[in-house]
Amino acid sequence: MAPQFGDYQYEIYLDGLQGVLPDHPMTFAGLAAGAEAALPPSVWSYVAGGAGDEHTQRANVSAFERWGLVPRMLVGARQRDLTVDLFGLSLPSPLFMAPVGVLGLCAQDGHGDLATARAAARTGVPMIASTLSADPMEEVAAEFGDTPGFFQLYTPTDRELASSLVERAEAAGFRAVVVTLDTWTTGWRPRDLATANFPQLRGHCLANYTSDPVFRSRLAKSPEDDPQGAVAHFSGVFGNPLGWADLPWLRSLTTLPLLLKGICHPEDVRRARDAGIDGVYCSNHGGRQANGGLAALDLLPDVVAAADGLPVLFDSGVRSGADVLKALALGATAVGVGRPYAYGLALGGSAGVVHVLRSLLAEADLIMAVNGYPALADLSSALRRAPGGIG
Repeated sequence: MAPQFGDYQYEIYLDGLQGVLPDHPMTFAGLAAGAEAALPPSVWSYVAGGAGDEHTQRANVSAFERWGLVPRMLVGARQRDLTVDLFGLSLPSPLFMAPVGVLGLCAQDGHGDLATARAAARTGVPMIASTLSADPMEEVAAEFGDTPGFFQLYTPTDRELASSLVERAEAAGFRAVVVTLDTWTTGWRPRDLATANFPQLRGHCLANYTSDPVFRSRLAKSPEDDPQGAVAHFSGVFGNPLGWADLPWLRSLTTLPLLLKGICHPEDVRRARDAGIDGVYCSNHGGRQANGGLAALDLLPDVVAAADGLPVLFDSGVRSGADVLKALALGATAVGVGRPYAYGLALGGSAGVVHVLRSLLAEADLIMAVNGYPALADLSSALRRAPGGIG
């Protein structure tokens, strides 16, 4: 019988017979507590925090409690199929790692992007690599092995620089470009304001800029000789409040699949689809950018309906394998996880990320086994609103 993701639990139990306990926590709460202890306070607040009083961040998490999976017995789900097809890629599972812009700082050695890419290679879980990376995208992509990786673009105001970043991503072997729409300016983040900490203004995680020939050509001195000059130029070109009129230009930058991240309204989905976008990414940035909004999960069904068969990626509030299955049941093509793997990275580098990913997949797989869902397609008919649930 072929291995299943749920077999990870047997590895842990068998190690226990030899007196070996897991190196890393088995719950999100445990991961968060460990990461808080491991990271400097300013980095912890940046990763863990959200916008405003963090109501939207909490709503993202609690929204999953309003849905439940109904078990089906005597189905014989001895083997489960979690594979998905995405842009012509056959992926072993629907899980992916959402872009996180301070991964470098989350790792003890300062190279968290590379460690995360190695975890992608070991698990088959794709990584969406952020523009805000501690290492150049070419070095990150070189660690993917046979696992496909996607590149997340914060579109700069300098169009030549934007084109250079996308061309580099394509040449490095990334398989899609994900354009983030909701971060042309930073949201109101009290935790970061309390520590007066914005990592990029301190020169962190700018390797994709300082290694770029177009960016370097704009500087009076090299980033090595004048790092503050590089930071100043970055701050001047980072934020681009894109409009619908910019989509033809974005589409012209690459032949790779192009996704728009931050799409949550069905009318925006339809306009993106009509503009030739290859997929939409339903997300509210995990509640980091704007407070006072609805949970992203509550918006997902309308996004999926408007997509009309276009792939829909999803993140925001995913903390468990059960959450992954619920998002899939609501129509997501693939589901992203963010803070949990960043916490695993803080605790154990690449091995910590692998542990988190394998744990999420094991839980999802075992829920499918116990509840009688042999395939992901079985989930949509198994989902119900929890008693008293709203949304």
